[in-house]
Amino acid sequence: MESVGNGVIGARRNEDIALDLLKFVAGSTGFGRPAAPSTGFSGTAAAKPEEQISQLLDLYSRCLNVVDGKGAKA
Repeated sequence: MESVGNGVIGARRNEDIALDLLKFVAGSTGFGRPAAPSTGFSGTAAAKPEEQISQLLDLYSRCLNVVDGKGAKA
């Protein structure tokens, strides 16, 4: 039976950790959820799906940098 190289497992593991971190941050902050409807004036417009995707990818990139030890860029 052949063994699996550690390089692939290590790289995938960091990506999994970054994804879990993204899920935690997004879930904790309510990121990506539509705003609750309210009566009266609403100061912010709902983000377009393309903008939400871009923000999620940016957040994932930041999470991956933190997991890799590169720190989050401001």
